[in-house]
Amino acid sequence: MDMTPQEYQAYVRKKAPKSPIVKNTLLAFVTGGAICVVGQLIQNAFLRLGLDKADAGAAASISLVFLSALATGLNVYNSLARFAGAGTLVPITGFANAVVSPALDFKSEGLITGTAVKMFTIAGPVLAFGTAASVVYGVVLMLLGP
Repeated sequence: MDMTPQEYQAYVRKKAPKSPIVKNTLLAFVTGGAICVVGQLIQNAFLRLGLDKADAGAAASISLVFLSALATGLNVYNSLARFAGAGTLVPITGFANAVVSPALDFKSEGLITGTAVKMFTIAGPVLAFGTAASVVYGVVLMLLGP
């Protein structure tokens, strides 16, 4: 069966299921917003405990990373991601999930060659390029002055 590329694309469009864009967008928005609300509630709790704003923000970030890693380990975060899609990619929780997921996937290969090595397969490039970009930014800022 010979098809031109245009005919093949038309065939694929006809056979592919339609994506519920509005539903997916709303789910992502509500889920991402809910994660942010939880983060704000955690920060407010730390503020009430007497931490200053900077320390409460750091403690809230650490708490969100821990909760996200724990939820990933319990397979709760992945279930939520299948339901909510991109809403779970809120930066800090999505990053923690991206670090923990490969580590769990490869734990059967051992502590060092599995968990420790594979932990940064997804997050490694983000860390490397983020660090490099911060160095470049720092050098430019130093050269240009305050």
